[in-house]
Amino acid sequence: MSKKIYILTLGCPKNEADMDVLKGEFIKRGYEIIDNPLKADIAIIDTCGFIEPAKEESINEIFNLVALKEENPDLKVIPIGCLIERYYEDLKKELKEVDGLIGVVPPSLIAENIDKGNFYFKLEQPYDVYSCDFRVIPDKPYAYIKIADGCNRKCAFCSIPYFKGNPSSREIEDIVNEAKFLISKGIKEIVLVSQDNTLYGVDLYKKQALPELLKALNEIEGDFWIRVMYLHPDFINDEIINTIHQLDKVVNYFDIPLQHGSNNVLKRMGRIRTVEQLKEIIQKIRKNSDSIIRTTFIVGFPGETDEDFEKLIQFVDEMEFDRLGAFTYYDEEGTPSYAFDKKVNEKTKEIRLEELMELQKEISLEKLEQFEGKKLKVLIEELEDNVYVGRTYMDAPEIDGNIFVSSNREIKIGDFVEVEITNTFEYDMEGFTV
Repeated sequence: MSKKIYILTLGCPKNEADMDVLKGEFIKRGYEIIDNPLKADIAIIDTCGFIEPAKEESINEIFNLVALKEENPDLKVIPIGCLIERYYEDLKKELKEVDGLIGVVPPSLIAENIDKGNFYFKLEQPYDVYSCDFRVIPDKPYAYIKIADGCNRKCAFCSIPYFKGNPSSREIEDIVNEAKFLISKGIKEIVLVSQDNTLYGVDLYKKQALPELLKALNEIEGDFWIRVMYLHPDFINDEIINTIHQLDKVVNYFDIPLQHGSNNVLKRMGRIRTVEQLKEIIQKIRKNSDSIIRTTFIVGFPGETDEDFEKLIQFVDEMEFDRLGAFTYYDEEGTPSYAFDKKVNEKTKEIRLEELMELQKEISLEKLEQFEGKKLKVLIEELEDNVYVGRTYMDAPEIDGNIFVSSNREIKIGDFVEVEITNTFEYDMEGFTV
């Protein structure tokens, strides 16, 4: 009888890509992937170690799985991934309730070691890129492909380089083959992820090779979207911008985490480009009127004064970003900013976050109102209470808004349909099929 494995994925889309590949590795070895941990022989939890809330969620979910041993005493609980890599020795001493710990390791090595009964495993240097000849197909019409991993950027607030290792890219041919496999199975949107997609190819091809990768993916036959996430604002260049603008299957969606609108704060964060230079990049992107810009900001970074925050508000008000996310600064041990003085208190951080997001609500509402009465291409993702839910190219899965679609005909999940917009809200829209 084949062993049964349950896999819980936490954290970012890169983890989702990894776990789809890991499931494929176990299936190739004869394991059965199941959705109920109570019936599993092994429960794997892919953790996140980025910021405090993510770490707390990972620990809580680990203990939720451990608690199932009361009903399933033979269950082996094995946490893996970023949190484990970051605190491996500490967790090995303190987390006696689990049956193994595996750090940042390629899926094939995880499956190989678990298959051999080696449940405690960590590489000398974290490394998690891989070739992919088989993976499970998501139960949704989009899929994440991890094109690289690791980071050597010097952002003062970020712990990722300390537990993900140096940048390492996958071969273009391998990524194209994975995309072809997914598209042949009905996937309609390929979402490219890594720690920083502008870094893609620097290690392997000795240059920023994202444009070459996008051109190769664009040649795949079929009606599908290609979306690029995580473009570092200090290293995005004209070639990347122009390539995204020119290729018909690559959506004009730019995910650029700018992090702040004050030069003082950007400098303390370790960022290179100034606000004025960032505005120039935004103007270049918006030369194509179909371009959508999503960004992320941190409020309450050490040393952020009232004047700095006001500059951030002015920056957002002036630039009117199409999509925007924000979170308060978290002190992460081991990062340069952990030792910075002039810490901002939690109440002030929360007040600033609320003010920023209230402004963005107004901007988003005004931007979406412009689509009322217009017809948009929508990817249908699910059916809820007789209403279809989908997205346009302007919205990335899981983080942006949706379009709620009424139709007098049945629509297949994963189909592209033309929708006339009838109503708009702060982040979502409504419409009916044409």
